[in-house]
Amino acid sequence: MNSLIPLLVAAPLAGAALLLLGGRAFDRLGHWLATALAALSFGFGLALFSDMLGRDAEDRTLTRHLFSWIPVNGFQADISFQLDQLSMTFVLLITGVGTLIHLYSVGYMAHDERRRRFFAYLNLFLAAMLLLVVADNYLLLYFGWEGVGLASYLLIGFWQHKPSAATAAKKAFIVNRVGDMGLSIAIMLMFVEFGSFAFEPVFATADSASEGKLTAIGLMLLLAACGKSAQVPLQSWLGDAMEGPTPVSALIHAATMVTAGVYLITRSGAIFNLAPDAQTAVVVVGAVTLLFGAIVGCAKDDIKKALAGSTMSQIGYMILAAGLGPIGYAFAIMHLVTHGFFKAGLFLGAGSVMHGMNDEVNMRHYGGLRKYMPVTFVTFGLGYLAIIGFPGLSGFFSKDKIIEAAFAKGGTEGWILGLCALTGAAVTAFYMTRVMILTFFGEKRWQPDAEGHDPHPHESPKTMTVPMIVLAFGSVFAGGLFAFNDSFLTWLEPVTGHEEGNSPLAPLVVTLLTSACMLVGVALSYLMYGRSAVPVVPPYGSPLTRAARRDLLQDDFNHAVLVRPGSALTAALVYFDSRGLDGFVNGLAATIGGVSSRLRRIQNGYVRSYALSMFGGTLVLVATTLLMRSV
Repeated sequence: MNSLIPLLVAAPLAGAALLLLGGRAFDRLGHWLATALAALSFGFGLALFSDMLGRDAEDRTLTRHLFSWIPVNGFQADISFQLDQLSMTFVLLITGVGTLIHLYSVGYMAHDERRRRFFAYLNLFLAAMLLLVVADNYLLLYFGWEGVGLASYLLIGFWQHKPSAATAAKKAFIVNRVGDMGLSIAIMLMFVEFGSFAFEPVFATADSASEGKLTAIGLMLLLAACGKSAQVPLQSWLGDAMEGPTPVSALIHAATMVTAGVYLITRSGAIFNLAPDAQTAVVVVGAVTLLFGAIVGCAKDDIKKALAGSTMSQIGYMILAAGLGPIGYAFAIMHLVTHGFFKAGLFLGAGSVMHGMNDEVNMRHYGGLRKYMPVTFVTFGLGYLAIIGFPGLSGFFSKDKIIEAAFAKGGTEGWILGLCALTGAAVTAFYMTRVMILTFFGEKRWQPDAEGHDPHPHESPKTMTVPMIVLAFGSVFAGGLFAFNDSFLTWLEPVTGHEEGNSPLAPLVVTLLTSACMLVGVALSYLMYGRSAVPVVPPYGSPLTRAARRDLLQDDFNHAVLVRPGSALTAALVYFDSRGLDGFVNGLAATIGGVSSRLRRIQNGYVRSYALSMFGGTLVLVATTLLMRSV
């Protein structure tokens, strides 16, 4: 059965190759071919999952060695795969949600002239993401990590005729390269310390390394996770990435790619468990980002950018849980999977709204759409209830577990983290209720598009609504299924381990507090947006609101702290190179040239001049000799 593992990656990779190299022959059916190969990979995943369930919990790790990639004396890199409970969870999420988004894209991209290339990039992304999660060593994981970054760049900038899309793609690519440096340095440190970068030998011998070295490796892995998962301080690219087609936002920037950082930290748990300072850094990053993203989401009028702020915040919850160590690893992955369902559904719902509103993204130009798009309204609404943690839906089970784990950290740190998580729950309910009210309720605020055409909202075709319905089922039932009899925790425990914390609050108390925070957020949002007319032009707002509209000045900060000093340093280096180094070299050359031109005058070709020179030299020699004798 382990022979199927390479086929998980090979199926979508073959689709990308065929669509990119096959030319116009695949224009008519290329999108269906890409969708079929994504579904085939999902089928392989289900077959492997079924086989894994038939094994004992400690015997569920499947491996497959293909060949030696870089065989050098003292350095061995293999193309080898490892499929265990953790990677299996990601395989099913990536291929399952990925197939649904491929199907949705058939309708969404129906009129795009470059649809074949778009589906090729989607297949390429699936192949790279699957390689990332089934690799059995960090170097092969890094190969998939970079492949995901490349596919993200291509898909964000797919509509490159728009300057904003081209700029957003470049921004995402550059910011992610900063994080990728962290992963490459971590791999180098592992090889120097452990003589390997394969998971098994690194984790088995991690306790032999000093805490300082493990902390350095952990911090570099965290830097990589911050870049790929849009966490503070490398979060600035995610909002701009919404310039890509909406299916891209659903697949890459909601359900899969941005969760790669959570996978990396959880997979590297053996390192972080021995490096408490690195764990603390992970927790701090997660706590700060979950609040940062939530505040940004409150002020965005662009429906996709509001959801992007939400994604940043929800990934912050996962990073926080992963930083708690064995107390929270399983809950981080549980929330990752449930979030994959409801956030992908929310993004697809946003795309459906845009489809019916002439690609309008400003929620202040929506209103009253529930009557015209009933399927979109219901599926989006279920995703909304799931993300705010409405009792009984997926987010209620997964997010509550993270909040419980935060309090279970114990001591002052546990109280701080728990209160941050509760605050994030209240703010999440506020901005998501705002999205629902501005989009589906209230009076019509529809505006003509740039060409003067009035919108005529209508329900999307079945190729778009069917994936939304399937994801809505996941939004409703996945969390309860995972929480039933602690099935998800039991599933992951052999890989991630689990420890019960010492929470000062009973689980029921935490649940009641979380629900109360959720209701407060909903009520405040209703009072602000549901009881009065929403102005088409946003009010000036408070200083915090204005800052949140500008992503809490993250781009201003980056420009002031990184871009301007970098530009100044570059200008100084250019000046030093042109005036200093080049000036010295050119000056030396000019001096030698001037001396040479003057010496050249001595060689004039006249015998009398040479005789005079010889006579003068003779006089100098005679005078010098007489002077030496007299002394």
